[in-house]
Amino acid sequence: MHKIYQQKGKYNLLYQLPKIIYSTLISRFIDSLIKNLALSQDDIIELKKYKEKIVKKKLLRTLKIKFIFFFIFCFIFLIFCWYYITCFCGIYISTQIHLIKYTIISLITSLFIPFGTFLMPGIFRILSLRNDKNNHKCIYKFPTFLENYFG
Repeated sequence: MHKIYQQKGKYNLLYQLPKIIYSTLISRFIDSLIKNLALSQDDIIELKKYKEKIVKKKLLRTLKIKFIFFFIFCFIFLIFCWYYITCFCGIYISTQIHLIKYTIISLITSLFIPFGTFLMPGIFRILSLRNDKNNHKCIYKFPTFLENYFG
């Protein structure tokens, strides 16, 4: 806020770039936590695999608990964000335009990051398959690492 005041409301992208990167990394971390709570393909595949009713009941119970925690967490997180933004905009009335700019930049960044994370593994696999004369196991396995940790 003080930097915006010193620059008389001008937008300085170079000053904000580290903050944009930090917020992107933090949001990716929160996104991975939410994906672990919400995604349940593995549990559903296990549910289809077993025919015993006792095992199915346990799996259904864990799925219900998982979904309940997911919805409670998301609801609390959304209420907290709504309250924080409302208070922020109520106190710093003249910075609402900057908040909208930062939100748009963050939205655009979060929309374009998946292109890189899903395009890079494809490029590495194509490169490793084209050069079949040499053994390129490392280049072929690197996309799997990217998909597991960044995708």
